[in-house]
Amino acid sequence: MPEKYNRMVTGVVAGMAVPLLVMLIFYLWKSGGMTMADFFRRLVYTDVLTNTISVAVFANVFVFLLFNRLDMLKASRGILGITIIWAIVVFVLKFS
Repeated sequence: MPEKYNRMVTGVVAGMAVPLLVMLIFYLWKSGGMTMADFFRRLVYTDVLTNTISVAVFANVFVFLLFNRLDMLKASRGILGITIIWAIVVFVLKFS
């Protein structure tokens, strides 16, 4: 990989984009014609929002491993950092 992609910002962007993409796919698969707002209200009402976010963030593991395999260690740090932030968000939502 070119050295220009081995930056922390690459990992941060990937760490934010991958879970959001997984959530979008999950929404398209399970929405049943609901609006996105109604879909998230249903996730909150059924108390599965934190579980859904956790599954979406789990996809970051694969991106992290890919960056490590490609020896993109700075980008790996970025994705690890944003995954920790996602984990904090999940804990705050779960216990508040």
